[in-house]
Amino acid sequence: MTLKVGILAAGITPDNLLPEFGSYADMFKDLFKRAGYEFDYATFEVRDDDFPGSASDCDAWVITGSKANVYEDLPWMRRLKLLILDIYQADRPMLGICFGHQIIAEAFGGSVDKYSEGWGAGLHHYELLPGVSAVKPNSNEFTLSAMHQDQVVVKPDQANVLAFSAFCPYAALQYDNRILTFQAHPEFDVTFETRLVRHLRGQSLPEGDADQALEELVGPSAATDSLAIADWMARFVIRNQESF
Repeated sequence: MTLKVGILAAGITPDNLLPEFGSYADMFKDLFKRAGYEFDYATFEVRDDDFPGSASDCDAWVITGSKANVYEDLPWMRRLKLLILDIYQADRPMLGICFGHQIIAEAFGGSVDKYSEGWGAGLHHYELLPGVSAVKPNSNEFTLSAMHQDQVVVKPDQANVLAFSAFCPYAALQYDNRILTFQAHPEFDVTFETRLVRHLRGQSLPEGDADQALEELVGPSAATDSLAIADWMARFVIRNQESF
């Protein structure tokens, strides 16, 4: 039986990027496909108050990124936090990316705020903590596209840190064997990240931060470990769903 993955879409890509790259939900479907995994999907536009009937409607869940701020505490966000706890209690595996990473942390008693060091944009490099299985052979680090000003500033007691950087101390978190979250975006490839940085430059993203990010993004060695992270996420949900 094919695993049914529920995508809780908390945001959309900028309008002028949609035709070429699709929605965040589309990006996750494409990412897992490129990593060699075929799932069935159900998408719920939670930012528009479109929610599943129960935590058991899908075998596994993904919460996407969003331009919204978790601390806005809008009604749909409060409802999403309750669903997060329901999913955890139902023992269904869950993944969270960027906003998803943050709102899961808040649901479990953590805190999210604007980071004092400003924006994280472009390609960011993260180090795995000792004892965490390598993402790549003979390597204790990985690279992903980042786009955030907010981040987890107080870690929930229940969460274990898996990866970090000097800029983002809580870059990857795991809650028991049920939830795995990342601050950065494995679904953003270098092409999309470059377009996004250029689109946001001088708007929400300060020009200096954008230009610094673009220096590496347009370089000949620009690359992410998105497929390795996708493999990690897929194996996480499959293993935990089979256990369930």
